Amino acid sequence: MDIISTLLIAIALAMDAFSVSLTKGFALKDIKNSQILWFAIFFGGFQSLMPILGWLGGIQLEWLITTIAPWIAFILLLLIGLNMIRESLSEDEDDDISDKFSFKELTLLAIATSIDAFAVGITYAVLKTDIIIPVIIIGLVAFIFTIIGIYLGQKIGNFFGDKFEILGGVILILLGIRILLEGLGILVI
Repeated sequence: MDIISTLLIAIALAMDAFSVSLTKGFALKDIKNSQILWFAIFFGGFQSLMPILGWLGGIQLEWLITTIAPWIAFILLLLIGLNMIRESLSEDEDDDISDKFSFKELTLLAIATSIDAFAVGITYAVLKTDIIIPVIIIGLVAFIFTIIGIYLGQKIGNFFGDKFEILGGVILILLGIRILLEGLGILVI
């Protein structure tokens, strides 16, 4: 597979990470540069790890990824999105809850946004394509898109105010629905 095709695949895979990063940029008001780096490392890392796992699993796991993975991504994004909306609508004046960095949530988001990269790894195995260069490119693109998404989300969130977290939760839920519909073959994008 040529470098342009690999780059286009990496950009397509990074769109979910970008959307979630944008949402977290809205929600985390006092995010530190070290936390932004953690987001980029997790999203880029999982985007790199999943194709390797898919490549190693090869054809044997193709049915699993096409059947179960969209449901897992949907459920994870739905729960996280609903939680964001609930926290935003709560009457509690304590902003520590919604403005909290969590490795647990970060890990769940990284898994949910990188499941499609597992399927790409299976594709590489089926095509008998070397995976080292694609994995590096996929990880770097997700890393960069994550940083851009968080900074852009902060700018938009600062402009629109605190209740923009509701929109972030809705975006996560819609992203989960889109992944599920694509996985079920109902929506083709």
